[in-house]
Amino acid sequence: MQALLDVILPVFLVIAAGYLAVYKGYFSDSGVDGLTRFSQSVAIPCLLFNAISRLDLSAGFRIDLLFSFYTGAILCFILGAIAARAVFKRPVEDCIAIGFCCLFSNSVLLGLPITERAFGPDALTGNFAIIALHAPVLYLIGVTAMEVVRGQGQGPLQKARSVLSSMFHNALIVGIGLGLTVNLTSLPLPTVMTSAVDLIASAALPAALFGLGGMLVRYKPEGDMKVIVMVSAFSLIVHPAFSYGLSQLVGLDRDAMRSVVLTAAMAPGINTYIFANMYGAGRRVAASAVLLSTVLSVLTVWVWLLILP
Repeated sequence: MQALLDVILPVFLVIAAGYLAVYKGYFSDSGVDGLTRFSQSVAIPCLLFNAISRLDLSAGFRIDLLFSFYTGAILCFILGAIAARAVFKRPVEDCIAIGFCCLFSNSVLLGLPITERAFGPDALTGNFAIIALHAPVLYLIGVTAMEVVRGQGQGPLQKARSVLSSMFHNALIVGIGLGLTVNLTSLPLPTVMTSAVDLIASAALPAALFGLGGMLVRYKPEGDMKVIVMVSAFSLIVHPAFSYGLSQLVGLDRDAMRSVVLTAAMAPGINTYIFANMYGAGRRVAASAVLLSTVLSVLTVWVWLLILP
């Protein structure tokens, strides 16, 4: 119970504050759009740039850690898409979008603050290693699958161009790429620049959490409830269970296992809706799954905190 009170509820209270502010009309829809655009296009890329540029790559980028997380994620994408087709008879494009919802954890907005509050800032090395590859790898999987399905008449070169264009217009990937460049080249940056980036990055998580709450007002859990429950189950139970088992299999140490399992246990991120909206497929499922899974994760994350060493 103490973990629920000290770690999880403060994060969700910020989300609830954003939800109530918009629901009661104290904060406008256009304000939420502006805040969300600032957090996703400026503040979070700055946060990721800072984290990746300063990350000890030899300590963070471990094959066993990445294997434990991403194998579980990819299995959930495949199984979620197959279930959407075989069980719920959804169109193929919807199946890709639903599989993407099962794949994409909210690793930044929920995973970072919950892990930090549970285990301290020094426990985030594994989180940042996962996040550095999270958007590039998972978008590559989702975009490639969707472009292959949609571009049946296109040649390989056209498909590759579509995939790369979608990838490198994502601000999160740009921030990660610049951070890796600075890290690998040991490029010295002026203090005035790093101080400015630090100021923007400090606003990333609170602004993003408040904006997430405001955006959830739009997402009504209407229709497709069985599919939405399936997505929530994959995100909150199946993915972390896969990752927990794989962590045990490869013998991950305690801190790495915490990062892997808690990141896997997060609800689907807003990026799942952005992906669905970008392709006009499975939008209602993605939107409603974000809402339902975020609410349910208050309890499921608490359970995973009790399970973890």
